[in-house]
Amino acid sequence: MVPKVAPTRGNAVRIASSLRLAEKGRGLLEQKRTILLMELTGRIREARELQESLERVFADAYFSLQMAGLSLGIDNVEELAYSAPESDDFKIRLRSVMGVEIPRVDPVDRPPELCYSFLGTSGVLDAAYSRAREVLSLIARLAEVETSVYRLATQIRRTLRRVNALEKVVVPTQRAALAWIASVLEENDREDFIRMKMAREGLSEGGAEG
Repeated sequence: MVPKVAPTRGNAVRIASSLRLAEKGRGLLEQKRTILLMELTGRIREARELQESLERVFADAYFSLQMAGLSLGIDNVEELAYSAPESDDFKIRLRSVMGVEIPRVDPVDRPPELCYSFLGTSGVLDAAYSRAREVLSLIARLAEVETSVYRLATQIRRTLRRVNALEKVVVPTQRAALAWIASVLEENDREDFIRMKMAREGLSEGGAEG
């Protein structure tokens, strides 16, 4: 396929400069993809660990709740549960990893603050409340990590598409255009040389005849 560009030395210089930028950009994008993949791998590992911890802590919390129900009565436990806040004030901070905004939920591990009176309660309820706080903390952390995984994976796919576009379209097209221009210029130079040679020979023959 003949490139849609005039075969001039100026265009050759321009395309060569654009080709260098494209190859440099491809290298930078590959570095970015590598860093994002490392971050993604760590986050996936963290998500698995959090899921395992959440299953274990949730089982402990459920057992503690059952013990509190047996000790205090399920109606009393339900009534006391209404004194607990419906939500918690988790602050979300963002940090950038190669342009990807990664969330951080903070704080999620502070000590639990009991929100009910000690009168008419027991240690089993304290344990159930503490375990429930742990569950909430782990859920918040898991949501943080899973959001990070999604954002990193999305950016990696975008970066990969850009790398592929450079590798399979932009760079080959520019190299082909540069090679074609070089070939045309070389052929033009050869033709100019032949014409000049023939002109000199013609002048020499004309001078000899005179």
